[in-house]
Amino acid sequence: MPTIRKSAERGHFRNEWLNSQHSFSFSDYYDPAHMGFSLLRVINDDIIAADSGFGTHPHKEMEIITYQVSGQLAHRDNTGSGDRLQRGDVQRMSAGIGITHSEFNPSPDEESRILQIWLLPTTAGVAPNYTQKNFSAEQKSNQLCLLVSADGRDGSLSANTDASLYASLMSSEHTVSHSLASDRIGYVQVVAGAVSVNGHRLTHGDALKLEAGLNIEFSDAEDAEFLLFDLPLQPKQDG
Repeated sequence: MPTIRKSAERGHFRNEWLNSQHSFSFSDYYDPAHMGFSLLRVINDDIIAADSGFGTHPHKEMEIITYQVSGQLAHRDNTGSGDRLQRGDVQRMSAGIGITHSEFNPSPDEESRILQIWLLPTTAGVAPNYTQKNFSAEQKSNQLCLLVSADGRDGSLSANTDASLYASLMSSEHTVSHSLASDRIGYVQVVAGAVSVNGHRLTHGDALKLEAGLNIEFSDAEDAEFLLFDLPLQPKQDG
């Protein structure tokens, strides 16, 4: 049976510059029932105050996806790479053997909202690297737009992980569907608005776990923005 995780059930952290909701155990939030799902290890819904952000910190052996919901975010890392994310941008960073980076909201007066997603890599020991791309509202409008995949198909960002990440912006008069293979499971995260998934009503911040082989139908949307993860039932990793 599909399992709903309500927004209010997530872990929560707040200080003077960060308001963060944790879908899975992270930092001081620990819940043994929510350690991850397949390759998914982190979905943090972060609101970062103006002129604030995460100082330089390390990552290793993780694929890190940043989905920019609103505002902007400046990224810089020790490979010499740096860029700025705006609404619609998606960044994929392969931490590989080790990388340090910082993330900062450069706006003097506007909050930045991001979903930061961590996925386990397929292959360990790769060189750190990153790339990003803007996916327009038109690309996501009333359809599933592939953002990240293992092979970079259909204009998506390629990543060192066996996960396919889709996004959609849906209005009420449309339906969107997706079929999971018999060895694939799904995870839906609602970013904004509301949508029904196979009859289960989800609103802002809610999530839904979906079993393998399921035919998924999204319907009855109210200005919905959501992510869909297509994940392996039995994740495999190479040394």
